[in-house]
Amino acid sequence: MTTPQESNTAIKVMVIEDNKPMQLVLSHHLNTKFKVTIFQDGFEAMAYLHEGNVVDIIISDLNTPRMNGYELLEQLRTSGFFSSIPVLVLSGEESTDTRIKCLEAGADDYLVKPFNPRELMARLNAILRRTGKISTI
Repeated sequence: MTTPQESNTAIKVMVIEDNKPMQLVLSHHLNTKFKVTIFQDGFEAMAYLHEGNVVDIIISDLNTPRMNGYELLEQLRTSGFFSSIPVLVLSGEESTDTRIKCLEAGADDYLVKPFNPRELMARLNAILRRTGKISTI
């Protein structure tokens, strides 16, 4: 029998975050269970996807240079190729209006910074279960 960690190692997580300390925190917590690729902004992330790279889930900040989280969501959700990739928005923006705007734009979940790493993992696993990427935690 494989452990959850072993069965999840093939899961590819794309992180879009321009803050270096936050990149390190996310990398530290996510690399134990997932294959993580980090980008500074949505522009770099979309270029990576257009090169043919496949990811299972995206974690994106809203406030990044060049292409912000809202623009990224719009690009993903209007794309025939990338529209089904789940997106969890991870942002310092706490307002209910911002959360609603993101969810209405196609985000699958929203988590406010600072965050509990266990909660982030639980939310990621819930999305991955719903999309059929993993069957257990």
